[in-house]
Amino acid sequence: MPRTPDIAVRRLLMTADTIGGVWTYALELAQALQRYDIDLVLATMGAPLHEQQRTAVQQIENITLFESTWKLEWMEAPWDDVVAAGTWLLDLEALTQPDVVHLNGYAHGALSWQSPTLIVGHSCVFSWFAAVKETAPPADWERYRQEVRRGLHAADLVTAPTEAMLTALRTHYGGFREAPAIYNGRRLTRFPPLAKQPYILTAGRVWDEAKNIAVLAHLAPQLSWPVLVAGEERHPEGGTVHFHTVQRLGKLAPAELALWLGHAAIFALPARYEPFGLTVLEAGLAGCALVLGDIPSLREVWDGAAFFVPPDQPDALAEVLEHLIRDAWRRERLAQHARARALQYTPARLAHAYATLYTQLKRAGTPTQVAKA
Repeated sequence: MPRTPDIAVRRLLMTADTIGGVWTYALELAQALQRYDIDLVLATMGAPLHEQQRTAVQQIENITLFESTWKLEWMEAPWDDVVAAGTWLLDLEALTQPDVVHLNGYAHGALSWQSPTLIVGHSCVFSWFAAVKETAPPADWERYRQEVRRGLHAADLVTAPTEAMLTALRTHYGGFREAPAIYNGRRLTRFPPLAKQPYILTAGRVWDEAKNIAVLAHLAPQLSWPVLVAGEERHPEGGTVHFHTVQRLGKLAPAELALWLGHAAIFALPARYEPFGLTVLEAGLAGCALVLGDIPSLREVWDGAAFFVPPDQPDALAEVLEHLIRDAWRRERLAQHARARALQYTPARLAHAYATLYTQLKRAGTPTQVAKA
């Protein structure tokens, strides 16, 4: 990826939660932005960093870390924390003087920022409910809708990791100033293909109905190969989901997951909702044949490089999986297509797109307070 000339940005203030894929995205982007001499002030929320996360941050030289445990806007009764976090973030802006503020959440877009603001929409409650429950959230989510809408409309620019996610945000919160989608990226050296073994792997937040892991667990006893499930089973706000018909690997460290992916012949994620799917990208890099939920975002990223199955058709999913189990040539061919596609989604491409966007925001000038009202 050629270096973008005349990058106008030297320091970012970025928010990140420590619970989901946003954390992985933030660190991958931060490391790739080093080639542009961009320093990153990383403000974390949601939960304390665990040891592996702290070690990962320490290995990236351009990150200055500021930690908090303020609740995220999708959590139960979060609004006092969201307000307090806003005050903390504005203090961080005054202290660190960033060129651009990069928000990986919504509500804080409406703060009185002195710097240009970018919101990146990684997911949202209303689009989750539409895809997973096929209904609107209960009435007590109305404040969430208002706060998200206010933040999106106040931001100087909004982007997302797929056009499908941008469309979902427009559908649920109205129009806003948007930039084209920027696909996520992962370093290929972290997920090498290894000698393939006869098992089907899935990975993700097991507690999240959007991943639709329950349908794989239901099918597992009738499949010729074992189904292995990697991921967090405990919901951040309590409650645990686990399945007895699969081999449970639990939450794995990144290097451990990479080994399981490297050896997996098939990776299945029959998701009902997946705004991008970092684990799918990791599986593609690791040379797995991909079987995915037939939803707009996954079609956008993987069309022509995966088998797609409607999330609500378990019989069709079983048929596709058994077909790939029996047909080694087709399985290996599909894996080759998946890896070729995955190699297009690089951290260098990710950083180039964001560095260009940050520069566009910086050169557009400081936003007016009217735009933030």
